Amino acid sequence: MISKGDKLPSIQVFEATGEGPKPVTTEELFSGKKTVLFAVPGAFTPTCSAKHLPGFVEKQDALKAKGVDQIVCMSVNDAFVMKAWGDSANADGITMLADGNAALTEALGLEMDGTGFGMGKRSQRFAMVLDGTEVSEVFVEDPGAFEVSSAEHVLANL
Repeated sequence: MISKGDKLPSIQVFEATGEGPKPVTTEELFSGKKTVLFAVPGAFTPTCSAKHLPGFVEKQDALKAKGVDQIVCMSVNDAFVMKAWGDSANADGITMLADGNAALTEALGLEMDGTGFGMGKRSQRFAMVLDGTEVSEVFVEDPGAFEVSSAEHVLANL
């Protein structure tokens, strides 16, 4: 599992844009920026839609006031789903990132098995603070929990 001080691996993921999926590497997306990256098990799922994404929408100005350049929401979903979810949550200003094949999630060591719920391979719920591609903080939730990856917790730890 990725830890504080580690560098993100070089992986291609897809940014959800109005023009469709845009391939982007971790270097292109994160280099030279202070980023809060948070991941959810699935777009449109209950906790993710009711608490996780809305918390970052609500706290994005406070996060940016603390020096965060960008906020990125990632899920093991396709870019079309991530775009629709971002639009439905009024997540303007938050980059909706699709890790559709779980390549980045697996490289981080943060995958979970959701087959018992019909969801297949998914990401654990987590948040991290990145200085470029280096992890300066990482907060991984226990299964079923929503505490340390919340916008409030990340903000308190900046």
